Amino acid sequence: MSNAAPSPWWSPERHADRRPLLVARGRIKAAIRGWFEVQGFTEIEAGILQVSPGNEAHLHAFVTEALGPAGERWALYLHTSPEFAAKKLLAAGETAIFEFARVFRNRERGPLHHPEFTMLEWYRTGAPYETLMADCAALLSLAAETAGSRVLSFRGRTADPFAEPDRVTLAEAFDRFAGIDLLATVGQGEVDGEGLAAAARSAGVRVAADDTWSDVFSKVLVERIEPHLGDGRPTILCEYPTHEAALARSKPSDPRVAERFELYACGVELANAFGELTDPAEQRRRFEAEMAEKQRVYGERYPIDEELLAALAKMPPASGAALGFDRLVMLAMGAQRIEQVLWTPVPEFDPSR
Repeated sequence: MSNAAPSPWWSPERHADRRPLLVARGRIKAAIRGWFEVQGFTEIEAGILQVSPGNEAHLHAFVTEALGPAGERWALYLHTSPEFAAKKLLAAGETAIFEFARVFRNRERGPLHHPEFTMLEWYRTGAPYETLMADCAALLSLAAETAGSRVLSFRGRTADPFAEPDRVTLAEAFDRFAGIDLLATVGQGEVDGEGLAAAARSAGVRVAADDTWSDVFSKVLVERIEPHLGDGRPTILCEYPTHEAALARSKPSDPRVAERFELYACGVELANAFGELTDPAEQRRRFEAEMAEKQRVYGERYPIDEELLAALAKMPPASGAALGFDRLVMLAMGAQRIEQVLWTPVPEFDPSR
Protein backbone atom coordinates (compact mmCIF):
# COMPACT_ATOMS: atom_id res chain seq x y z
CA MET A 1 0.00 0.00 0.00
CA SER A 2 1.36 3.41 -0.97
CA ASN A 3 1.67 6.12 1.68
CA ALA A 4 2.50 8.78 -0.87
CA ALA A 5 0.84 12.14 -0.30
CA PRO A 6 -1.83 13.11 -2.84
CA SER A 7 -0.63 15.28 -5.68
CA PRO A 8 -1.13 19.04 -5.13
CA TRP A 9 -4.06 20.83 -6.71
CA TRP A 10 -1.71 22.45 -9.24
CA SER A 11 -0.37 19.18 -10.62
CA PRO A 12 -1.44 18.92 -14.29
CA GLU A 13 -3.28 15.61 -13.87
CA ARG A 14 -5.27 16.78 -10.85
CA HIS A 15 -6.04 20.12 -12.44
CA ALA A 16 -7.30 18.32 -15.54
CA ASP A 17 -9.80 16.43 -13.35
CA ARG A 18 -11.00 19.61 -11.66
CA ARG A 19 -11.05 21.90 -14.68
CA PRO A 20 -14.55 21.00 -15.99
CA LEU A 21 -16.00 21.92 -12.57
CA LEU A 22 -14.04 25.17 -12.48
CA VAL A 23 -15.18 26.17 -15.96
CA ALA A 24 -18.78 25.38 -14.97
CA ARG A 25 -18.26 27.55 -11.90
CA GLY A 26 -17.53 30.49 -14.19
CA ARG A 27 -20.61 29.83 -16.31
CA ILE A 28 -22.84 29.67 -13.23
CA LYS A 29 -21.38 32.88 -11.84
CA ALA A 30 -21.95 34.68 -15.15
CA ALA A 31 -25.54 33.46 -15.34
CA ILE A 32 -26.29 34.57 -11.78
CA ARG A 33 -24.65 37.95 -12.36
CA GLY A 34 -26.86 38.40 -15.42
CA TRP A 35 -29.96 37.43 -13.45
CA PHE A 36 -29.29 40.08 -10.81
CA GLU A 37 -28.59 42.73 -13.44
CA VAL A 38 -31.90 41.99 -15.17
CA GLN A 39 -33.59 42.33 -11.76
CA GLY A 40 -32.15 45.85 -11.46
CA PHE A 41 -29.44 45.11 -8.89
CA THR A 42 -26.12 46.92 -8.67
CA GLU A 43 -22.99 44.84 -8.10
CA ILE A 44 -20.82 46.11 -5.26
CA GLU A 45 -17.33 45.36 -3.95
CA ALA A 46 -17.20 45.53 -0.16
CA GLY A 47 -13.84 46.07 1.49
CA ILE A 48 -12.37 42.92 3.01
CA LEU A 49 -10.50 44.63 5.88
CA GLN A 50 -12.97 45.70 8.56
CA VAL A 51 -12.87 46.95 12.16
CA SER A 52 -15.18 44.06 13.12
CA PRO A 53 -15.49 40.74 11.30
CA GLY A 54 -18.97 40.07 12.65
CA ASN A 55 -20.38 39.58 16.13
CA GLU A 56 -21.71 36.05 16.31
CA ALA A 57 -20.43 33.93 19.18
CA HIS A 58 -19.31 30.92 17.17
CA LEU A 59 -17.90 32.76 14.16
CA HIS A 60 -14.09 32.84 14.05
CA ALA A 61 -12.16 35.45 12.09
CA PHE A 62 -8.67 36.04 10.75
CA VAL A 63 -7.03 39.06 12.40
CA THR A 64 -4.23 41.16 10.97
CA GLU A 65 -2.44 44.38 11.92
CA ALA A 66 -2.47 47.69 10.11
CA LEU A 67 0.48 50.07 10.31
CA GLY A 68 0.06 53.82 9.97
CA PRO A 69 2.62 56.16 8.36
CA ALA A 70 4.28 56.76 11.73
CA GLY A 71 4.28 53.07 12.64
CA GLU A 72 1.13 53.20 14.76
CA ARG A 73 -0.64 49.84 14.92
CA TRP A 74 -4.23 48.72 15.13
CA ALA A 75 -6.10 45.47 14.58
CA LEU A 76 -8.20 44.83 11.49
CA TYR A 77 -10.07 41.69 10.51
CA LEU A 78 -10.74 39.87 7.25
CA HIS A 79 -14.51 40.00 7.00
CA THR A 80 -16.58 36.85 7.53
CA SER A 81 -19.32 38.41 5.41
CA PRO A 82 -19.82 41.68 3.50
CA GLU A 83 -22.97 42.28 5.53
CA PHE A 84 -21.82 45.24 7.63
CA ALA A 85 -20.46 47.11 4.61
CA ALA A 86 -23.56 46.31 2.55
CA LYS A 87 -25.87 47.70 5.22
CA LYS A 88 -23.89 50.93 5.28
CA LEU A 89 -24.44 51.17 1.53
CA LEU A 90 -28.18 50.69 2.06
CA ALA A 91 -28.08 53.53 4.57
CA ALA A 92 -26.24 55.60 1.95
CA GLY A 93 -29.10 55.17 -0.50
CA GLU A 94 -28.51 51.94 -2.45
CA THR A 95 -31.71 49.94 -2.87
CA ALA A 96 -30.80 46.61 -4.50
CA ILE A 97 -27.23 45.32 -4.30
CA PHE A 98 -25.35 42.05 -4.68
CA GLU A 99 -21.79 40.77 -4.47
CA PHE A 100 -19.75 37.63 -5.05
CA ALA A 101 -17.67 38.29 -1.94
CA ARG A 102 -14.47 36.55 -0.94
CA VAL A 103 -14.89 35.88 2.78
CA PHE A 104 -12.73 34.29 5.46
CA ARG A 105 -13.61 32.09 8.43
CA ASN A 106 -11.16 30.49 10.83
CA ARG A 107 -11.60 27.05 12.45
CA GLU A 108 -13.52 25.84 9.38
CA ARG A 109 -12.25 23.05 7.12
CA GLY A 110 -14.01 19.98 5.74
CA PRO A 111 -15.94 18.68 2.72
CA LEU A 112 -18.28 21.70 2.86
CA HIS A 113 -16.06 24.24 4.66
CA HIS A 114 -12.98 26.19 3.62
CA PRO A 115 -11.07 29.04 5.31
CA GLU A 116 -11.57 31.26 2.23
CA PHE A 117 -14.70 30.95 0.12
CA THR A 118 -17.17 32.90 -2.01
CA MET A 119 -20.41 34.16 -0.57
CA LEU A 120 -23.13 35.45 -2.84
CA GLU A 121 -24.88 38.14 -0.82
CA TRP A 122 -27.78 40.35 -1.88
CA TYR A 123 -30.13 42.92 -0.35
CA ARG A 124 -33.51 44.38 -1.31
CA THR A 125 -34.88 47.48 0.43
CA GLY A 126 -38.62 47.60 1.00
CA ALA A 127 -39.04 43.87 0.28
CA PRO A 128 -40.35 41.24 2.72
CA TYR A 129 -38.04 38.36 3.44
CA GLU A 130 -40.40 36.02 1.60
CA THR A 131 -39.17 37.68 -1.62
CA LEU A 132 -35.75 36.20 -0.90
CA MET A 133 -37.30 32.74 -0.75
CA ALA A 134 -38.40 33.21 -4.36
CA ASP A 135 -34.92 34.53 -5.21
CA CYS A 136 -33.32 31.40 -3.76
CA ALA A 137 -35.61 29.10 -5.74
CA ALA A 138 -34.81 31.00 -8.93
CA LEU A 139 -31.06 30.80 -8.32
CA LEU A 140 -31.17 27.04 -7.70
CA SER A 141 -32.91 26.37 -10.99
CA LEU A 142 -30.65 28.81 -12.85
CA ALA A 143 -27.48 27.16 -11.50
CA ALA A 144 -28.68 23.67 -12.42
CA GLU A 145 -29.84 24.76 -15.87
CA THR A 146 -26.50 26.46 -16.55
CA ALA A 147 -24.60 23.38 -15.38
CA GLY A 148 -26.75 21.11 -17.54
CA SER A 149 -27.98 19.23 -14.47
CA ARG A 150 -31.47 17.91 -13.82
CA VAL A 151 -30.79 17.33 -10.13
CA LEU A 152 -28.68 18.72 -7.33
CA SER A 153 -26.65 15.97 -5.69
CA PHE A 154 -24.32 15.41 -2.76
CA ARG A 155 -23.05 12.09 -1.44
CA GLY A 156 -25.96 9.99 -2.65
CA ARG A 157 -28.70 12.51 -1.89
CA THR A 158 -30.56 14.44 -4.55
CA ALA A 159 -32.98 17.36 -4.83
CA ASP A 160 -34.97 18.71 -7.76
CA PRO A 161 -33.76 22.30 -8.34
CA PHE A 162 -36.84 23.07 -10.44
CA ALA A 163 -39.34 22.08 -7.74
CA GLU A 164 -40.88 24.65 -5.43
CA PRO A 165 -39.10 24.36 -2.06
CA ASP A 166 -40.90 22.94 0.93
CA ARG A 167 -41.41 25.58 3.62
CA VAL A 168 -41.11 24.35 7.21
CA THR A 169 -40.91 26.41 10.41
CA LEU A 170 -38.43 25.50 13.14
CA ALA A 171 -41.35 24.72 15.47
CA GLU A 172 -42.83 22.32 12.90
CA ALA A 173 -39.44 20.68 12.26
CA PHE A 174 -38.68 20.15 15.97
CA ASP A 175 -42.13 18.62 16.47
CA ARG A 176 -42.01 16.46 13.31
CA PHE A 177 -38.49 15.09 13.58
CA ALA A 178 -37.75 15.21 17.32
CA GLY A 179 -41.13 15.35 19.07
CA ILE A 180 -40.12 18.59 20.83
CA ASP A 181 -42.36 21.61 21.47
CA LEU A 182 -39.69 24.21 20.72
CA LEU A 183 -41.75 27.33 21.35
CA ALA A 184 -42.73 26.09 24.78
CA THR A 185 -39.10 26.80 25.75
CA VAL A 186 -39.01 30.26 24.16
CA GLY A 187 -40.37 33.42 25.73
CA GLN A 188 -40.09 37.07 24.73
CA GLY A 189 -36.48 37.86 25.53
CA GLU A 190 -35.79 34.68 27.50
CA VAL A 191 -35.42 30.95 26.94
CA ASP A 192 -35.92 27.88 29.11
CA GLY A 193 -32.66 25.96 28.90
CA GLU A 194 -33.69 23.27 31.38
CA GLY A 195 -36.97 22.70 29.59
CA LEU A 196 -35.32 22.25 26.19
CA ALA A 197 -32.61 20.03 27.67
CA ALA A 198 -35.22 17.75 29.25
CA ALA A 199 -37.17 17.53 25.98
CA ALA A 200 -33.99 16.77 24.06
CA ARG A 201 -33.00 13.99 26.46
CA SER A 202 -36.46 12.47 26.08
CA ALA A 203 -35.89 12.51 22.32
CA GLY A 204 -32.62 10.62 22.75
CA VAL A 205 -30.26 13.55 22.18
CA ARG A 206 -27.24 13.56 24.47
CA VAL A 207 -27.07 16.78 26.50
CA ALA A 208 -24.17 17.87 28.72
CA ALA A 209 -24.77 19.38 32.14
CA ASP A 210 -23.30 22.74 31.09
CA ASP A 211 -25.05 22.99 27.72
CA THR A 212 -26.89 26.26 27.18
CA TRP A 213 -30.26 26.55 25.46
CA SER A 214 -28.41 27.43 22.24
CA ASP A 215 -26.13 24.40 22.61
CA VAL A 216 -29.10 22.06 22.94
CA PHE A 217 -30.93 23.79 20.08
CA SER A 218 -27.90 23.27 17.81
CA LYS A 219 -27.53 19.61 18.80
CA VAL A 220 -31.15 18.83 18.00
CA LEU A 221 -30.95 20.78 14.75
CA VAL A 222 -27.80 18.98 13.57
CA GLU A 223 -28.70 15.48 14.77
CA ARG A 224 -32.45 15.31 14.18
CA ILE A 225 -33.54 18.07 11.80
CA GLU A 226 -30.88 18.72 9.16
CA PRO A 227 -30.60 15.09 7.97
CA HIS A 228 -34.21 15.34 6.75
CA LEU A 229 -33.90 18.66 4.89
CA GLY A 230 -33.64 19.06 1.15
CA ASP A 231 -34.40 15.44 0.23
CA GLY A 232 -36.08 15.21 -3.16
CA ARG A 233 -36.73 18.94 -3.26
CA PRO A 234 -35.18 21.99 -1.55
CA THR A 235 -36.34 22.97 1.93
CA ILE A 236 -36.76 26.45 3.38
CA LEU A 237 -36.44 26.24 7.16
CA CYS A 238 -37.91 29.45 8.58
CA GLU A 239 -39.03 31.35 11.68
CA TYR A 240 -35.95 30.75 13.82
CA PRO A 241 -36.32 31.65 17.48
CA THR A 242 -35.20 35.26 17.89
CA HIS A 243 -32.58 33.96 20.32
CA GLU A 244 -30.91 32.33 17.25
CA ALA A 245 -31.21 35.28 14.88
CA ALA A 246 -28.95 38.07 16.14
CA LEU A 247 -29.27 40.17 12.98
CA ALA A 248 -32.92 39.55 12.08
CA ARG A 249 -36.03 41.45 13.10
CA SER A 250 -38.72 39.67 15.11
CA LYS A 251 -41.98 38.67 13.43
CA PRO A 252 -44.67 41.22 14.32
CA SER A 253 -47.21 38.43 14.80
CA ASP A 254 -44.99 36.44 17.21
CA PRO A 255 -41.92 38.17 18.73
CA ARG A 256 -40.60 34.80 19.93
CA VAL A 257 -39.47 34.03 16.37
CA ALA A 258 -37.57 36.06 13.81
CA GLU A 259 -37.75 36.68 10.09
CA ARG A 260 -34.89 34.30 9.35
CA PHE A 261 -34.76 31.32 7.03
CA GLU A 262 -32.15 28.89 5.77
CA LEU A 263 -32.21 27.09 2.42
CA TYR A 264 -31.25 23.40 2.27
CA ALA A 265 -30.75 20.95 -0.58
CA CYS A 266 -29.45 17.37 -0.24
CA GLY A 267 -29.02 17.96 3.49
CA VAL A 268 -26.63 20.85 2.78
CA GLU A 269 -27.23 24.36 4.10
CA LEU A 270 -26.95 26.71 1.13
CA ALA A 271 -28.31 30.09 2.23
CA ASN A 272 -29.16 32.16 5.29
CA ALA A 273 -31.56 35.09 4.98
CA PHE A 274 -33.11 37.76 7.20
CA GLY A 275 -35.65 40.44 7.39
CA GLU A 276 -32.97 42.85 8.61
CA LEU A 277 -32.97 44.31 12.11
CA THR A 278 -32.62 48.11 11.91
CA ASP A 279 -33.01 49.08 15.57
CA PRO A 280 -29.52 50.20 16.70
CA ALA A 281 -30.20 49.78 20.42
CA GLU A 282 -31.57 46.27 20.02
CA GLN A 283 -28.73 45.36 17.66
CA ARG A 284 -26.17 46.58 20.20
CA ARG A 285 -27.85 44.52 22.93
CA ARG A 286 -27.71 41.40 20.79
CA PHE A 287 -24.11 41.97 19.73
CA GLU A 288 -23.04 42.45 23.35
CA ALA A 289 -24.83 39.24 24.36
CA GLU A 290 -23.14 37.34 21.53
CA MET A 291 -19.70 38.68 22.46
CA ALA A 292 -20.26 37.83 26.13
CA GLU A 293 -20.98 34.26 25.08
CA LYS A 294 -17.90 34.25 22.85
CA GLN A 295 -15.79 35.43 25.76
CA ARG A 296 -17.25 32.71 27.98
CA VAL A 297 -16.67 29.89 25.49
CA TYR A 298 -13.51 30.95 23.63
CA GLY A 299 -11.91 33.59 25.82
CA GLU A 300 -12.05 36.33 23.18
CA ARG A 301 -14.40 38.88 21.68
CA TYR A 302 -14.51 41.09 18.59
CA PRO A 303 -15.11 44.85 18.51
CA ILE A 304 -18.56 46.21 17.75
CA ASP A 305 -18.66 48.30 14.59
CA GLU A 306 -20.03 51.63 15.84
CA GLU A 307 -20.41 52.92 12.29
CA LEU A 308 -22.73 50.02 11.52
CA LEU A 309 -24.96 50.89 14.47
CA ALA A 310 -25.06 54.51 13.35
CA ALA A 311 -25.93 53.39 9.81
CA LEU A 312 -28.78 51.18 11.02
CA ALA A 313 -30.56 54.29 12.29
CA LYS A 314 -30.66 55.56 8.70
CA MET A 315 -31.12 52.24 6.91
CA PRO A 316 -34.55 51.63 5.37
CA PRO A 317 -36.44 48.36 5.95
CA ALA A 318 -34.71 45.65 3.94
CA SER A 319 -34.18 41.94 3.53
CA GLY A 320 -30.88 40.25 2.78
CA ALA A 321 -29.52 36.80 1.97
CA ALA A 322 -26.13 35.10 1.93
CA LEU A 323 -25.65 31.99 -0.21
CA GLY A 324 -22.59 29.75 -0.24
CA PHE A 325 -21.67 30.00 -3.91
CA ASP A 326 -19.07 27.22 -3.81
CA ARG A 327 -21.62 24.84 -2.27
CA LEU A 328 -24.15 25.73 -4.95
CA VAL A 329 -21.59 24.87 -7.64
CA MET A 330 -20.78 21.62 -5.80
CA LEU A 331 -24.40 20.49 -5.78
CA ALA A 332 -25.03 21.57 -9.37
CA MET A 333 -21.96 19.61 -10.55
CA GLY A 334 -22.17 16.66 -8.14
CA ALA A 335 -18.81 17.44 -6.49
CA GLN A 336 -17.91 15.71 -3.22
CA ARG A 337 -15.53 18.26 -1.67
CA ILE A 338 -15.39 22.04 -1.79
CA GLU A 339 -11.75 22.00 -3.01
CA GLN A 340 -12.97 20.49 -6.28
CA VAL A 341 -14.69 23.76 -7.21
CA LEU A 342 -12.07 26.23 -5.91
CA TRP A 343 -9.46 27.45 -8.40
CA THR A 344 -6.67 27.71 -5.79
CA PRO A 345 -7.51 26.04 -2.46
CA VAL A 346 -5.86 27.20 0.77
CA PRO A 347 -2.99 24.84 1.76
CA GLU A 348 -3.73 22.25 4.41
CA PHE A 349 -2.19 22.83 7.85
CA ASP A 350 1.19 21.12 8.12
CA PRO A 351 2.69 21.17 11.66
CA SER A 352 6.12 20.29 10.23
CA ARG A 353 6.38 23.62 8.41
